[in-house]
Amino acid sequence: MDDAMFHKARITGQGFSVVKSVYTNMEVDAVLQIIGQADTSKDTFRRSDDLFAIRQFLKELPGVLPVLLNDRLKELISSLFGENYFIVKSIYFDKPPGSNWYVAYHQDLTISVDQRSDIPGFGPWTVKQNQFAVQPPLSVLENNFTIRIHLDDTTEENGALKVIPGSHMKGIYRPETIDWVTEREVSCAVPKEGIMIMKPLLLHSSGRTTNNKKRRVVHIEFSATELPEGLRWSERINL
Repeated sequence: MDDAMFHKARITGQGFSVVKSVYTNMEVDAVLQIIGQADTSKDTFRRSDDLFAIRQFLKELPGVLPVLLNDRLKELISSLFGENYFIVKSIYFDKPPGSNWYVAYHQDLTISVDQRSDIPGFGPWTVKQNQFAVQPPLSVLENNFTIRIHLDDTTEENGALKVIPGSHMKGIYRPETIDWVTEREVSCAVPKEGIMIMKPLLLHSSGRTTNNKKRRVVHIEFSATELPEGLRWSERINL
């Protein structure tokens, strides 16, 4: 595994880093096999010509947990962030060959909680597939991180994330205010079996597929923040 100090510096300064060979080919195949056997009729499953997604992925398919939370990933999280983090959200994305689905530049500004509770500093609120999402205080987002586990080789041609390095340090950064004279865009290619680690406030986007190749990714968000009374993480899983 690549040097942890290098990745820690990259995440702190740039807002992201790519780590190769966190998983084996057998582990990737095992995850895909479990996904292939899933009951896709539930509300948390979304399927269209451009995208197949599973919200609350680890709750819907708990059999993937021992594979995804392998010793290499746990060791990396511990060395980069410490021992106090836990999982708070998970989504599986399958961008099929020929997909025209894309996502414009944005920050990940909401967290998933079990119910709505009007608490100062938390809002606005939204609901998707019976899951409550709320924008928390900035300090919560600054403390969180996301790991994207790549089950296919991902390049700019099949929807690898494009990011604006350092944008995670600028608070709420509205996409329409991006100054392209001073900002630069980076495409984050990630090989199969590797991961991308990123901060939720990092501005990121994803383009359409142009090379007719799949892009399957497991997106997992982590936090070390205990929410105030009246709110609970809807997908909390301790490591």
